[in-house]
Amino acid sequence: MEGMVTDLTLARGNQASFEEYLSSNLIANLGIDLTVTVLTSGFWPSYKSFDLNFPAEMVRCVEVFNEFYQTKTKHRKLTWIYSLGICNINGKFESKTIELVVTTYQASALLLFNASDRLSYQEIMTQLNLSDDDVVRLLHSLSCAKYKILNKEPSTKIISPTDVFEFYSKFTDKMRRIKIPLPPVDEKKKVIEDVDKDRRYAIDASIVRIMKSRKVLGYQQLVLECVEQLGRMFKPDVKAIKKRIKDLITRDLPREGQR
Repeated sequence: MEGMVTDLTLARGNQASFEEYLSSNLIANLGIDLTVTVLTSGFWPSYKSFDLNFPAEMVRCVEVFNEFYQTKTKHRKLTWIYSLGICNINGKFESKTIELVVTTYQASALLLFNASDRLSYQEIMTQLNLSDDDVVRLLHSLSCAKYKILNKEPSTKIISPTDVFEFYSKFTDKMRRIKIPLPPVDEKKKVIEDVDKDRRYAIDASIVRIMKSRKVLGYQQLVLECVEQLGRMFKPDVKAIKKRIKDLITRDLPREGQR
């Protein structure tokens, strides 16, 4: 505990030195307020470090702080834990500017839309260099949760690799400062379960809709038509479709003309 307290005291002094460094080096002017808490790894819980690809606005911040830190010591290496970062960014919407309090991951995704009007799921994942799980979590928080900062096509509550996103300029809120939470890792299972539940409902609805319109349909043809129909919303799993057909048959729902 004593080491942690000492660490925090040193970190505050380090930040003050960094601010002096910025004020005396005009070439290092960031145009962004940056606070970095440098801690000694041995005193704190360990966290995984990921190679997040920052947008241009944030790359310069890391570069300048690294340059500053090298003037302080050449015997220590900085490991950036981006998953612990918090960003305050100004969202310029049509009605007003709203301050968005987000994680570093969320901020990185939002800043991509300064350079592009529309971005696909795959483009965001590639540009940020994040895993599928992390991309699903951050895009869900920005387009499907309470605050829909991004518009998603198609407009569903499920994040899919075929989705396309754009900045929702018409977003508004009564507050001028809002915090957009990112589901913690331990809630990832719940998010996945909710997505699976939504997909089960979508598969069931597709099966019933097809059978009501076709009356008589072979098993394999029913599976293929479900795949085609659901493909507009997400990438369907054939095994999941077959499982839902079997379940519905036991409940006597699609059996009209089924063979």
